[in-house]
Amino acid sequence: MILTTDPPAVPPQTAARAPRRRPPWTTLRADLAADLGASLVVFLVAVPLSLGIALASGAPIMAGLIAAAVGGVVAGALGGSPLQVSGPAAGLAVVVAELVTRFGWGVTCAITVGAGLLQILFGVTRVGRFAQAVPPAVVHGMLAGIGITIALAQLHVVLGGSPRAGVVENLLALPAQVVAHVTGAAAIGLLTIVVVVAWPLLGLPRAVPAPLVAVVLATAVGGFFPALERVDLPGGMLESITPPLLPRGDWAGVAGAVLTVALIASAESLLSAVAVDRMQPRLRTDVDRELVGQGAANAVSGLLGGLPVTGVIVRSAANVAAGARTRAATVLHGVWVAVFAAALVAVIELVPLAALAGLLVVVGAKLVRPEDVRTARQHSELAVYLVTLGGVLLVNLLAGVGAGLAAAGVLMLRRSARSRVRLETPPDGPRRVVVGGTLSFLSVPLLARVLARVPPGVPVHVDLVVDYLDHAAYDHLDAWVRRHRATGAWVRVSEPGDRAEPVAGRFATWSHWQATDAHHAPRVREPAGLLLGCSDARAVPDVITAGASGDLFTVQNVGNLVTDTGARAAVEYAVDVLGVPVIAVCGHSGCGAMQALLTGAAPDSSLERWLQPARRSLAALREGHPVGRAALRAGRSEVDALSMVNVALQLEQLRELGVPAELTGVWFDVPAGTVHVLENDEFRSLR
Repeated sequence: MILTTDPPAVPPQTAARAPRRRPPWTTLRADLAADLGASLVVFLVAVPLSLGIALASGAPIMAGLIAAAVGGVVAGALGGSPLQVSGPAAGLAVVVAELVTRFGWGVTCAITVGAGLLQILFGVTRVGRFAQAVPPAVVHGMLAGIGITIALAQLHVVLGGSPRAGVVENLLALPAQVVAHVTGAAAIGLLTIVVVVAWPLLGLPRAVPAPLVAVVLATAVGGFFPALERVDLPGGMLESITPPLLPRGDWAGVAGAVLTVALIASAESLLSAVAVDRMQPRLRTDVDRELVGQGAANAVSGLLGGLPVTGVIVRSAANVAAGARTRAATVLHGVWVAVFAAALVAVIELVPLAALAGLLVVVGAKLVRPEDVRTARQHSELAVYLVTLGGVLLVNLLAGVGAGLAAAGVLMLRRSARSRVRLETPPDGPRRVVVGGTLSFLSVPLLARVLARVPPGVPVHVDLVVDYLDHAAYDHLDAWVRRHRATGAWVRVSEPGDRAEPVAGRFATWSHWQATDAHHAPRVREPAGLLLGCSDARAVPDVITAGASGDLFTVQNVGNLVTDTGARAAVEYAVDVLGVPVIAVCGHSGCGAMQALLTGAAPDSSLERWLQPARRSLAALREGHPVGRAALRAGRSEVDALSMVNVALQLEQLRELGVPAELTGVWFDVPAGTVHVLENDEFRSLR
């Protein structure tokens, strides 16, 4: 086979010219332009969400905008995650609602200040990283419980009623509320829900946030229902500033509330920061600095009468997808929120409460993520997830988290104490008892049952492949060995150290390994296929395919492109000489090449010239390529969606070249370690 299609032409003067460094002012100007656009997008996302979360929290409506402005400016300027956007979050709405009911709004503001100071202490003492030790199943179960609580409560508001005190009460009262619904409120609420859900599915412009479109449309339609209950503000932002009040008693309850808000806000912020790091490869989070920034934002927000602040993944994802490059985007979004809250109070008061409630129903529902359930099940932690969820729904948030942590602890103890004991009876030679895992007093009954199956007087080899042996297990095993030897039988007990690899082997020369693996050499010339992947160090072909050395003929370049001469020569060699039956193009999550394609590489740089052929993939994504639409519907970032579209278009290039091999699209999710295969314009996990 001869590939006759020429690679993309590069002008001679461009190829010969060394790339020039961009002047500092050019970089600054480009960053500022990108950050300005991203800040406006995030501002449009933040305003309706902040109003809705304030409503769900039972706090003054303006408290949501105060928290959004402070979170943007203070946490954005001081935090350790430059592209994370902070503000009021649905994850704390239930907690704040309980605090407002129990202590009143003024004391709740004081609790927010105290939580902020505690977060600063977490960051200064560098204990913030321990918050990352909370099991994900507990966090996800907590968020799912919060989401269900919010959605059930706000459904009553959508139908023109008032939410009840608890989840069970809201659920039991829902049928009666449906029968007694208020037509205007129900129409506005359902319209909001439909628009928020349908907007991204229709492939409409992502630069215009669905929540904003839904609230604006619902407000316009609400003009036909003058009796609708609307947002009521006592004045502008300055008039809404409420100083915190000290409690008159129940200091223990206040201290517990401070700790609760600090821990939940810290955990949610760090989880969001980790997700932001996965979306873009350039900037990494300083965990301790991020907690200091979050704490400062909470302290200031509480002093000004705002809601508690956390890092919010919805706004952060919008920030990254909109092309933000520095923390200026986050800070500017906070400035726009403050200007809006100070100057456009009359506009806010036109918004029907049913529209905000409909928005919150969707926000709450999105906190219950099927992928979290699948992940918990895959890691055998579904019980922890369900215990946490049930505790949050049936008792309260603290009880749910405590029950989840207890369940996680029990699971950890069970795993650490689990041992595997089996009896092998070979046709010749002694019986063999193999003991693996952790051999503790909890494993003694199992060990005793297996040892009892060894007939008296029969030679036996006890093979201990354990990482821990406590005194109770040792004492039982030693006593059994003595009794069995007393019957005249031969007994040998071997430990892991008895089979240790010779130290010299670890430092063997290349000639040693060359001789050891010589029998694999013929396989190198007969690979099962060609894998064209990205040069990212995390996208290791043997790891992705779980294959051995020599299984695949591999080619890697920046962005897994087939448009250059080197890649095409490799394809030609693989097909004509090696005769490979399959060619796979493999992309991966968080691809730096795709990020550079989205945000723009440095002008006249080698990277910019290299990525020129890939602009076709970017254009396809923006024109609504079906693979890209499926990725965005699945909640993938724009970078990952572009990476998937790029794989699909590289396969099209190979088809246009008439390559006589089976073509497959593969995509590797680096953080999850899962492989996805392209089927019917959608990447599906192999799990």
